[in-house]
Amino acid sequence: MALYEHVFLARQDLAQAQVDALAEAATKVVTDHGGTVVKTETWGLRSLAYRIAKNRKAHYVMLEIDAPGDTVAELERQTSINEDVIRYMTVRVDEHEQGPTVMMRKQERDRERRGERGERGDRGDRGDRGDRPRRDREEENA
Repeated sequence: MALYEHVFLARQDLAQAQVDALAEAATKVVTDHGGTVVKTETWGLRSLAYRIAKNRKAHYVMLEIDAPGDTVAELERQTSINEDVIRYMTVRVDEHEQGPTVMMRKQERDRERRGERGERGDRGDRGDRGDRPRRDREEENA
């Protein structure tokens, strides 16, 4: 059997539970036709480079699949019928990536950076305003 990565973009107005149901439906199609889904990753709601069918954002989901070609053809047929999926792409790969994909590592790195700088990371290391004297108090003392 061959190895594939199948990524689909779901409409922005879907709830996360509906996106998970789409991923489960794709998994069921693969398993029913003799393949296996090695890994499923939900990359979340992300901005699109350009509008697609009036959507500015989309839910991204990636499936790593080990299946024969006719199974992938059926998965693509089912995906193209679904109105909640606005784009999809299946790519044959030589081997699956071990551990989290680049997209998941990027999200973790971004989360860590926000955690280091606090909620408002754009201010740098300013500290709390309570450690500085207020201007009106300086004027009263003068």
